[in-house]
Amino acid sequence: MKTTKPDLDKLTKKLLEIRNYVLEKEKSYGGLDSVHPDHLVSAQNLIQYMAFRTLDVREIQIMLTEWGLSSLSKIEKRVQASLDSVLEVGHLLMNNEWTPDREPPVDFVGSRNLLDHNTESVIGPVPEGRRARIMVTLPTEAATEYELVEDLLKHGMNCARINCAHDSKEVWSRIIDNVRKASNTLGKPCKIFMDIAGPKLRTGRIPPSPMVIKVRPVRSATGVVQNAAEIILYNKDRPEVIPEDLPAVPVDGHWLQECEPGNVIRFKDARKSNRRMIVVDKNEHYIKVEATKTIYFIPGLKLTFSNKKEQKFVTEIGDPLPNVEGFIQVFIDDELIIKRANVDASPGYTDENGIKHPAEIGCSLPPFLDHVKVGEAIWLDDGKIGGRITQTDKEKIVIRITQAKSNGSRLKSEKGINLPESDIKIGSLTEKDLKDLDFVVAHADIIGHSFVNQVKDVEDMITAISNVKGIKGEDLSDFPGIVVKIETQKGFNNLADIILAGMRVPDLGVMIARGDLAIECGFGRLAELQEEILWICEAAHIPAIWATQVLEGMAKAGLPTRAEVTDAAMGQRAECIMLNKGEFIVNATKSLDDILRRMQDHQTKKRTLMRKLNMAINFFEKADIRQ
Repeated sequence: MKTTKPDLDKLTKKLLEIRNYVLEKEKSYGGLDSVHPDHLVSAQNLIQYMAFRTLDVREIQIMLTEWGLSSLSKIEKRVQASLDSVLEVGHLLMNNEWTPDREPPVDFVGSRNLLDHNTESVIGPVPEGRRARIMVTLPTEAATEYELVEDLLKHGMNCARINCAHDSKEVWSRIIDNVRKASNTLGKPCKIFMDIAGPKLRTGRIPPSPMVIKVRPVRSATGVVQNAAEIILYNKDRPEVIPEDLPAVPVDGHWLQECEPGNVIRFKDARKSNRRMIVVDKNEHYIKVEATKTIYFIPGLKLTFSNKKEQKFVTEIGDPLPNVEGFIQVFIDDELIIKRANVDASPGYTDENGIKHPAEIGCSLPPFLDHVKVGEAIWLDDGKIGGRITQTDKEKIVIRITQAKSNGSRLKSEKGINLPESDIKIGSLTEKDLKDLDFVVAHADIIGHSFVNQVKDVEDMITAISNVKGIKGEDLSDFPGIVVKIETQKGFNNLADIILAGMRVPDLGVMIARGDLAIECGFGRLAELQEEILWICEAAHIPAIWATQVLEGMAKAGLPTRAEVTDAAMGQRAECIMLNKGEFIVNATKSLDDILRRMQDHQTKKRTLMRKLNMAINFFEKADIRQ
């Protein structure tokens, strides 16, 4: 069946209109005087790309494809050069000549080289065997466990991240020493990335729950006890002898001496339930007992047993027992009060008149609440709990819970609070950040700038670093790399302006902080937003870092989910993928290294690569056998 191709003359005229529009937008933008010379052509290309993306060119893409021409779907790195190339070929197909009236700011080869150069400057050289780098958030243990750092470098870490929201300068210094030592020993370069904490709004302190130890036996699916619960009762004056692998309860040492294997200890636990334990083993400082029912131990419980002579011996459980981390239980339709002060929380209660009083909790940065309005959304604890603001005054805001588990959700202290619909007018640098910068500027190769929402945030960071380094004027050549973290709706909306402001410094990157970004913008939009950030970074020829919860199941529990593996593979389109700390972080790093090495033969940025497929080779080998 013969098909009719689109009118090529009309198609080229439409392309010329698009080209002229893009170039006119770039020319009228201006404001590139402060851009570092190394970024000037990239800034021009970024503006051209933003102009191009104000248009809907889907119909033209289809028409170009029908002529076997580039559909402009990979235009990011070189906008004008791509348009010029298609126009030139289109005119040749009509036996016409076409010569562009101006050279593009960057061509095909130059655009690749710029992105590669900028990535190496910010995140480090290309690792052998793969294109994407691996950044690993180092735990506190990296300060004292040199072997951990060395293992991470051996298995693929290219950049070590230190989160300045945690630990101290002394710990950071020891971590850096271990990274530098391991890097020199192994001959593997490794950048130091120090992440400024920024103004993260969190829930305030919740007093710990009463001291308690809960033990329970192991039961089958039908409730039959398979293994009794084992507990240590130890001499409260000798806590250093406690076995580490069993729950331990302190009691009087003289009482312990009277206990013998076979004795039955009787008592009422914290719930006033009758309980019994059998002594199964004894040594000089503690006894081991077994129980076949769940027990809640608290200080002050009286334990009683009788010996063979029917003598009764009584003791009380002493201190210390571990405090349980405090929490507030919230349900859908509950009210929750957030105080405009970092005060201790208090649980909700119903008074003697049947009136329900909401739970109250403080917050870490009360000025945030000055910018909220009734009706706006609020999310707590990484989006696990959601609500709407129903009231504000000088002392508090009141929210109505709209999302929680059916049996209630536990809200603990130091959990993140997100206000995605509120116009927060607070700078991205706190007093703590400014103090930390003295250390960070002296030791970091790259500085992570958290909660960047607007151009002023970038300008403030550049000013703060300049003050620490004693730089006056516009020459910022001697500057650490800066990575702006995009984790809010406002930051996403202002991304192109933020990048252009950051182009004052030679080394610039963007981190897609997908945790907060998903809460701020909605999980349904996350996939769309992270794609757009990748495109804009590519248009600016700056590296993008794919962050938050990559292989998190493997890092924390030793086994990834299928979705996590797919997500890690998708991250290969960024220049760097970040892993968070966890007990199995070395295994996670090794696995990510393997995934990235496999995927880079199939995908680079948005382009699918056509390497030989073993599946195709085997297909024809089978066909030969059949013949």
